Amino acid sequence: MILLALFVFVSIIVTDGQVVEECRLDKFPPDEDTKLSTVVVNLDDPPELRWKNAIGPVKEDVVTLISTVTSYFNKYELKIFDVAFDFLLDTLPDPYRSEIKGIAEVLDIPVGEVTLYNVFYELFSVCTSIVAEDPDGKLYHARNLDFGLFLGWDDKNDTWILSERLRKVVFNVDYQKDGQSVYQSASFLGYVGLLTVVKPPAFTLTINERFNKEGGFIGIWRWIMGDRSAKWTGFLMRDIAETADSFSAAKEMLMTQKLLAPAYYMLGGNSTGEGVLITRSLDKVEDVRELNKTAGIWYLLETNYDPWTEPPFFDDRRTPGNICMKQWGQQNTGMKSLFNVLSTKPNLNKLTVYTSLLTVRDGISTWRQECPDPCTPW
Repeated sequence: MILLALFVFVSIIVTDGQVVEECRLDKFPPDEDTKLSTVVVNLDDPPELRWKNAIGPVKEDVVTLISTVTSYFNKYELKIFDVAFDFLLDTLPDPYRSEIKGIAEVLDIPVGEVTLYNVFYELFSVCTSIVAEDPDGKLYHARNLDFGLFLGWDDKNDTWILSERLRKVVFNVDYQKDGQSVYQSASFLGYVGLLTVVKPPAFTLTINERFNKEGGFIGIWRWIMGDRSAKWTGFLMRDIAETADSFSAAKEMLMTQKLLAPAYYMLGGNSTGEGVLITRSLDKVEDVRELNKTAGIWYLLETNYDPWTEPPFFDDRRTPGNICMKQWGQQNTGMKSLFNVLSTKPNLNKLTVYTSLLTVRDGISTWRQECPDPCTPW
């Protein structure tokens, strides 16, 4: 009988190689010392100078992070990359090109390395995003940012090396013009695109990598070969934050612009029903799923796999996430429920760097995350 009980217990904890736990109810509010500080980027400053004050206090941590990225290449490859990414930088649109040059000056490292660091985010992020609507029509947006897969394992601390480094340089960033906040993000300092953003009072937006045979390498190769018709995914996010003034305008840009990498975009608005998951290939929209109160669709949840297919058994974060969302129910939708869903393993895993909660009313709040053992590597 004891052996049977032990078997049942273990089967709940470890399923198909993943560490799965019962839906957490006790993770919100998180510890105050895990909450991100906010830095200001003044968009009225020249692009070369915008990041100087933000990066200065954590310069050594950013340099260490970029050194971690470049350490995966030998010195001969780095020499080639310095030349190649110098060339690539010159093809990037402003203000991103000038901002990267300014960051390289602040860090006192080759500009090609900062360019490589920015390109990395087109290729290696793993995430969970949720948009949910409560019974009163209020919208909530949440995301886990998981990053560092297969980029070095720290045996001493039992975690991914790059994920450890990223936790030291992630901040909330308040982008301002004329002394007023325009949009806010959770960002890794040194990266000039956006992965998580809110533009009050109009919309919230996150991006998840889409694992697809037509990956970002193809889009980047097209760019290098002279086809500049597509947008870098993180730059598009920032273009939208800069120029779109409504949910519908942001949605239109996400659905019509060519991309360098396939992606899932999760977009939330400020009115009932304004929530959409857009599945993108490089050149077209593959699928659109929207909130629909009438049909009983009160939330959308996306990890890194096409929603019309089953996720692989070794990386099924979708099923536990859906179980927890339904357990909480629409009547309990809010910051507490969403943070708990994303703090439940395996959505919380060794790659999870931060969890952000976003609303068009209150902006963004973000907390660093770590996953205590036993914990799934991804």
